[in-house]
Amino acid sequence: MIGTGVFTSLGYQLEGIRSGFVLLALWAIGGLIALCGAMTYAELGAALPRSGGEYNFLSRIYHPMAGFVSGWVSATIGFAAPTALAAMTFAAYSTSLLPEDHSPLIETALAVGLVVALTAVHSANRRQSGGLQAVFTVLKVAAIVVFCLAAMLWVEAPQPVSFLPQPGDGTLVTGGAFAVSLIYVSYAYTGWNAATYLSSELENPQRDLPGILFLGTAVVTALYVALHYVFLSVAPMDALAGELEVGYIAAEYAFGEYGGRFAGAALALLLISTVSAMTLAGPRVLMVIGEDFKPLRFLSHTNRDGLPYVAIMGQSALALIFIVTSSFESVLVFAGFTLALNSFVTVLGVFVLRIRQPDLARPYRTFAYPVTPVIYLVLMGWTLGYVLYQRPTEGLFGLGIIASGVVFFLLSTRGRIQSDSEGDAS
Repeated sequence: MIGTGVFTSLGYQLEGIRSGFVLLALWAIGGLIALCGAMTYAELGAALPRSGGEYNFLSRIYHPMAGFVSGWVSATIGFAAPTALAAMTFAAYSTSLLPEDHSPLIETALAVGLVVALTAVHSANRRQSGGLQAVFTVLKVAAIVVFCLAAMLWVEAPQPVSFLPQPGDGTLVTGGAFAVSLIYVSYAYTGWNAATYLSSELENPQRDLPGILFLGTAVVTALYVALHYVFLSVAPMDALAGELEVGYIAAEYAFGEYGGRFAGAALALLLISTVSAMTLAGPRVLMVIGEDFKPLRFLSHTNRDGLPYVAIMGQSALALIFIVTSSFESVLVFAGFTLALNSFVTVLGVFVLRIRQPDLARPYRTFAYPVTPVIYLVLMGWTLGYVLYQRPTEGLFGLGIIASGVVFFLLSTRGRIQSDSEGDAS
């Protein structure tokens, strides 16, 4: 979860919001949304324990086409785009050590090199893949905690950040800038559902999945709010507004030029974990799609260690295309919108599944149901509506990706039917 969004999106949020209380509330509300979503997904994952995440859930709750479109979104946007954005941010933070007039090609080369290297690691063997991810997860959590404590102890005169609402904050919270910023925050929390993509690889998903989703989301929420309090405390809002490398800027204000460069390099290393996590989880969706659709069977091919190497390389190829051809902010907005819409339909599915299959075994039931999923649906629905209204280009592009998934499903289904018919004839 911890990756691109938390180290980049504050600069975009400050262009429309200049209140410390509202900004902290934004990240706290984003955490609440993610937590409500995680608790709902926990019920679905425990009741329908198969790898694939939303692809698995929507196929069984609604229709195979809904699942396929969800998998199509996950494959084209949900993992490839965040992988690209994280790699681009890694490169931007890494080059903070270089002179300001360095060539942009260096950043592109670093981003491409990171994706290629991690693709090779995660295509090799399971022990190497999982071990690398565990190490980076521990390191990034520890680094954020150390950064927050060191910055607050080092800075003698921090910027004032109020924990109480100020005059005009109510208007900001209910305004369009807050709703659009919530998409940036929602993107930063992306990954709270990642464990459901590997459900069948857990020893006991019915028992373990709820705890994994809840604990991971709660810890990240606390880290995100603390980190943004530190960002706003150590650096002026004017210095952060509109900037991509907010972590580096905050570190420079807190520790000086050389301290800032060191912190920027450390944050760049943390982003390796994000690229690694996306490369690890995302291809499982492609693998499950390949298992279910004959024309795409090649995506389900695994090596002798059971790793879906074809799907891993396919997703990484898409990520490389994004790195070379796309701008950062546009990908961030339409990816956030499309992923939020995908999760919105999935959370809604908990009501549908309870109505359609009331007798289905549910080892875990959503905490405080139906309040928990309703909170998610109301807040996320409000945000999605505002994005369509204020950023129609990105919103419509996301809807176009969904429409293309429908077309691809129909073509794949026709190909599967033709293949089955030819098999029967022979």
